[in-house]
Amino acid sequence: MTTKELVKEIARVLDDKKAVDIKVIRIAELTIIADYFILASGTSSTHTKALAGDLEEALSKKGVEPNHIEGRATGWTLLDYNPVIVHIFDKASREYYNLERLWVDAAVMDISEFLKDQGEE
Repeated sequence: MTTKELVKEIARVLDDKKAVDIKVIRIAELTIIADYFILASGTSSTHTKALAGDLEEALSKKGVEPNHIEGRATGWTLLDYNPVIVHIFDKASREYYNLERLWVDAAVMDISEFLKDQGEE
């Protein structure tokens, strides 16, 4: 799976599972830690944990395993898929850490095309 395909798949899974405010940020030009950050929020702690678990399961079925996962018991779960790092927050943690502000110089991708194509595949 290419990095672009991975980004699309993650966005689709999060959208299918009703994640809130999904953002894909291209950080490749700003850092060496990853090519993309994907940010999403859950509506409750249960929803946030389910988003992380469902994403991990969906990608695992496609042969993609995370290199590392952190924060399962907190308001911010990080799933490291090497070129793509997924951040799943509860509302309070997303507002507090405000990664969008920290990475304000990064390009935010329009994911509407990824999500629109879902029913066509």
